[in-house]
Amino acid sequence: MATGRILKSGFAATRVMGGKSGPISLLMLLQLGLASMAFGHDDHNRNMAIPEGQTISAEPVDTTLYIHIFLNMFVYGVMFPLGMVLGMIKSRFHVPLQIVAALLALLGAILGHSHGGREFVEGNAHAVFATPLQLLLIVQITFGLYLKMHLERGINGRIRPVVRVLHSFLGKAFPVLSWTQMLLGGITALGFCQGDHVGQCAAHFTMGSVFIAYGTILAIFLVCGQAWLARTGRSQEFFDSAVIAAWGCMTTFTEQSWGTDWVKNDWQHTTMGVIWWCAGLVGLWLSKDRDGRPARNLIPGGVLLVTGWAFSAHPQELVISEKTHQMFGYSLMAAGLSRIVEIAFVCKDRPAGENGKVSSWQYVPIYMLFASGFLFMGATEEQMDLVALGGMDHVSYILVMYSMALLTFLFANMLITVYYRAQNPPSAEQEGRNEAYNNVPGGRMGGTSMDSRRARDVEEFELDELVSDDDDEDDEANDETRRLVGGRGKENGNARVSTSDEDGIGSPSTLGKNEDGRIR
Repeated sequence: MATGRILKSGFAATRVMGGKSGPISLLMLLQLGLASMAFGHDDHNRNMAIPEGQTISAEPVDTTLYIHIFLNMFVYGVMFPLGMVLGMIKSRFHVPLQIVAALLALLGAILGHSHGGREFVEGNAHAVFATPLQLLLIVQITFGLYLKMHLERGINGRIRPVVRVLHSFLGKAFPVLSWTQMLLGGITALGFCQGDHVGQCAAHFTMGSVFIAYGTILAIFLVCGQAWLARTGRSQEFFDSAVIAAWGCMTTFTEQSWGTDWVKNDWQHTTMGVIWWCAGLVGLWLSKDRDGRPARNLIPGGVLLVTGWAFSAHPQELVISEKTHQMFGYSLMAAGLSRIVEIAFVCKDRPAGENGKVSSWQYVPIYMLFASGFLFMGATEEQMDLVALGGMDHVSYILVMYSMALLTFLFANMLITVYYRAQNPPSAEQEGRNEAYNNVPGGRMGGTSMDSRRARDVEEFELDELVSDDDDEDDEANDETRRLVGGRGKENGNARVSTSDEDGIGSPSTLGKNEDGRIR
């Protein structure tokens, strides 16, 4: 096989280079292997086993293909995004992790060409998209190789900054490309989204992915994006409204095929696009106050609320499809309503996380967007038919979608936290406070944050009482001093002075006596 010859030549090159260039030669070997897999796809007449009019054969998925699926999900869905974050924070684990991920990606590609059991039609979307994805991975490895060699003299001084920018851009784009390839893999494995189902499938998976992306962006802005927002001089709702308006314009003119009759849900889809761009324009206008300063508004949350209500009443043919769409609508309504509550009552029209703290409520709209995205992606016609034939009820199916949303929500927050803590390491003073807080009865190990707040309130109240008592005593002493200076009650004044002298030099009468003694 051509793949075997290429890999053998790569191993030979590795042995020749040897020495300190071992990691570099290993990366070159990975490039050769991925290139051979990208261009060496051959179906070997497997399409003969696929019935006419179908996209997959009747055989079940074999063990090799299952390993390919779960291995690539781990590599492209977990390792590459984590490697991206480690690269952004310049961690020493970035390069080792990416090398291991690339090796596993090569193994996954080999397994994808070596499986038995179920066969797939030639030219399917997953196989077609795999070629540019692997080529981009080769380019990314090449950029990493170049940067690792630290060539900075001569022309390299001008090339290196460009390569660094391209390497960074590709690294950040890879999670999106990986997400797309994983969705295409699931569609291909089940033989979905063919023929008349293509448009409906594309709408569900695109819109569902947009909701998940929106939730991810909100999480990024919530934890570590407020400084960037402040530099732009815009509120977060400005960008939200701009995207809503653009998406609404596209939906208005693409949901119904021009020159054809209006059927089924064309009216709902088109009018939904209309309200999106109308509301987006309003949100853009309200994102500045009357003095031109950034201002928050409730329009994006209101758009989610209305969109969720519309989808909850979406007519469907199957009962399970109707229930799933209904729950999707309720989830989107919850996202919009919780977003409105966050802006109006939690943040009180101030930027999110302005004081460096994040309220637990602020994660509610983010998760509901994740849940809405998964529910919408899982509500295509073919998926609903498959679930109905399998005997699963709508409650179980919805809980599965919510569980997948929870895991994705967890992983996204983990990546964001890794980045935030690397960029904002806790000071020694903060670490000391955290350690002391963990060891006290009212801390995390022995009580609640409410206990600590109550203790602080009591302490502040007692201090206020002490300060007020001291102020009252000082006022009385000042009044007595004025009476002494005026000549009234001289004998009583002398007694008061001697008493104050015993207390120390802290009172005005004592200071006056000491000064008078030194002058004489």
